[in-house]
Amino acid sequence: MSRARIHLSGAERARLAAAHPHLVSPPAGTRVRTGAVIAVLAGLAAFGFWQLGFNFSRLGSGIAQLAHFVTLMMPPDPGTQLPLYMHALGETLAIAFLGTLGGAVIAFPFGFLAAKNVIPNIFAHFAVRRVLDTVRGVDRLIWALIYVTVVGLGPFAGILAIATASFAELGKLFSEAVEALDRKPVEGVVSTGGSPLEAVRFGMLPQVLPVLASQLLYYFESNARQSTIVGIVGAGGLGLHLAEQIRVLEWQKVSFLILMMLIMVAVIDFISSRLRFAIIGKSRMG
Repeated sequence: MSRARIHLSGAERARLAAAHPHLVSPPAGTRVRTGAVIAVLAGLAAFGFWQLGFNFSRLGSGIAQLAHFVTLMMPPDPGTQLPLYMHALGETLAIAFLGTLGGAVIAFPFGFLAAKNVIPNIFAHFAVRRVLDTVRGVDRLIWALIYVTVVGLGPFAGILAIATASFAELGKLFSEAVEALDRKPVEGVVSTGGSPLEAVRFGMLPQVLPVLASQLLYYFESNARQSTIVGIVGAGGLGLHLAEQIRVLEWQKVSFLILMMLIMVAVIDFISSRLRFAIIGKSRMG
C-alpha cells in the first residue's frame, strides 16, 4: 500500500521547526559527537585495512582468479560418485538433526535454570549463565576439531560438535524466552495452591513451548549449513568430500557439491519457515 505524501507550506514548515527545533536542527554538541564517532570509526577501519595488508591490486587479481575457477566449475558434474555424495548428504542432514536435537534436550533444563524468574538465587543463576557463556564462546569448528581428536573421524564427531555448540546457544535463547513470558498464569497456579514445579508445568510451559519450537526449527536450518563446515575438518558429511575435491582440484565435482548444499539449505529453509509460521499462528490463536 502506497504512502500518501504530506505537502507542507512554508509557514507550516516554519511552525514545525519552531515547535521541534531539535528535529530540524540538532544541537551543536550532538552534531560534534556524531561527527567524532564517525571519524573514529573511519579511522579504525582505515587502520585495520592498513594493518592487515589490504591491497586493491591483490583484490582485483583475486577476483580474476575466482572468475577463472568459476569457469573450471562448469558444468557441475559428480562423475561416478553421485551415490557416494547422496549418502554424504544424508550424513549431513543426520548430523544437523541429531546435533540440534541433542543440544536442545540438554539446553531445555538449563534454559529454566538460567532464567531469573525460575531460579531467583543470584549465585546459581550466575553459575549457569557463565557455563553457557563458556561453551558458547567456542565455535562449532573448534568443537569439531576437538571431537575429531577425541572420538576419531566421522559423523559422530560432527554430531557432538553441533550438539555442544547448540546446547549453549539454545540454552541462552530458552532462558530469555522464559524470562519474557507473562507472569499472570504462573501466579494463578501458585494462588490455587500449586507447587513451584506445577507453576512451571502449567504456567510457563504452555507459553514458552511455541517459542522454543520456533527457535529449534531455526537452529536446525542453521546447523544444516554448519554441519557442512564441520565436515571439512573430518567430521563427515558433504564437507569432507568438498575438502577432498578441492585438494585434488576436481572443480566440477566441487561445484556439484556446492549445488547440493544450496538446494539442501533452500529446501530446509522453505519447510522450516512454513513450520515456524504455523507454530506461531497456532500459539496466537490459542
